[in-house]
Amino acid sequence: MTTFANGFLVEKPRISSIDILRGVVMVIMALDHTRDFFHADAFLFDPTDLTKTSVPLFLTRWITHFCAPTFVFLAGTAICISSERKSKRELSVFLLTRGLWLIFLEVVVVRFSFFFNFSYDVTVFQVIWVIGASMIVMAVLIHFSNAIIILLGFIITVGHNLLDGLSFPSGTAGEWFGIFFYQSGFKNVSPGHAFWVPYPVLPWLGVMLLGYSAGHWYKKSVDPKKRQDLLLKTGLGAVILFVVLRFSNVYGDPAPWSVQSNGLFTVLSFLNCTKYPISLLYILMTLGPCLIFLSLLEKVSNQFFNPFIVFGRVPLFYYVIHFYIIHAGSLIGYMIASGKSFADLDFSFNAGFGGLPPGVGYSLFWVYVIWITIILILYPLCRWYNTYKSTHRQWWLSYV
Repeated sequence: MTTFANGFLVEKPRISSIDILRGVVMVIMALDHTRDFFHADAFLFDPTDLTKTSVPLFLTRWITHFCAPTFVFLAGTAICISSERKSKRELSVFLLTRGLWLIFLEVVVVRFSFFFNFSYDVTVFQVIWVIGASMIVMAVLIHFSNAIIILLGFIITVGHNLLDGLSFPSGTAGEWFGIFFYQSGFKNVSPGHAFWVPYPVLPWLGVMLLGYSAGHWYKKSVDPKKRQDLLLKTGLGAVILFVVLRFSNVYGDPAPWSVQSNGLFTVLSFLNCTKYPISLLYILMTLGPCLIFLSLLEKVSNQFFNPFIVFGRVPLFYYVIHFYIIHAGSLIGYMIASGKSFADLDFSFNAGFGGLPPGVGYSLFWVYVIWITIILILYPLCRWYNTYKSTHRQWWLSYV
């Protein structure tokens, strides 16, 4: 319940386990983006390409696969929890306006943090966009019964890979629909301007619907021990289903695993599920362990997790500023190492990525050192904003 002290708004009680999990995956997420901007091979090949990668590089990329599904799932959970203190109409308006705001942030603020130019030669529609688009759909779906929402989430998540082979002729409205709704892809819209949509709406909407359904386990009427048991059993079930389906190579991912040159790389092939667009097996592989972790966090009170709670309470603030810090840091490092000035940098997409030409950067060891440094820089900033947000009540704070 909200209370006041000395004229300030005192923070509402929160569910620490959710904040911890969100904070943990946010810290892991920064590792992937640090690798994008600082690793010497970042623009040369996909770190999950088993013909070119190393085990440490593959695992550095693979561990970050847990981030986006967790963000979207917990966003759905938060919507359900909010329904206890907001009317359906109030929640619909909030989801619609916040969804539009997130899409604006993606194509303007977040996009600029990637490229540091306003030419819009390439616009990328990533996780913030798909959370926003899914929230807009949820503004309607929350008016349906819980049974319908659960069923719809299950059908989308399990069945969306049936659309893998469906395509539309180039240049048609159907092609645009496929790219943004279920297929993902890169699309030139005019000379020098293109869209890349790695996060199409449909499969991620399914994840948000499942998160919304799980949000009922966090309602005040649910016994914590029952919730812990449900999280654990559901997580274990997802992991087991992943292993069975993945082993069969029958359904759930368009890229089957195969026997490699050695046993270790065969295991990597087994784990190498499709993210663009997200597959059923990718969802099971990532959300299963996250649900198990959530169950283990039910009664955690260790101060070790306090920094993760801070990060988990200000996810959008963290997400936006961490890109600017990482990108700016990579350019400074490049200019120092190369002797170039800022005026020498080429920020066009064809020249590299945000002013960084291919092949520049550092070893994976230094990527980890830089990642830890960036987390240490982010912590006081997030702690300050968390304190400000907890002690003020301006309307716009619910959007940042």
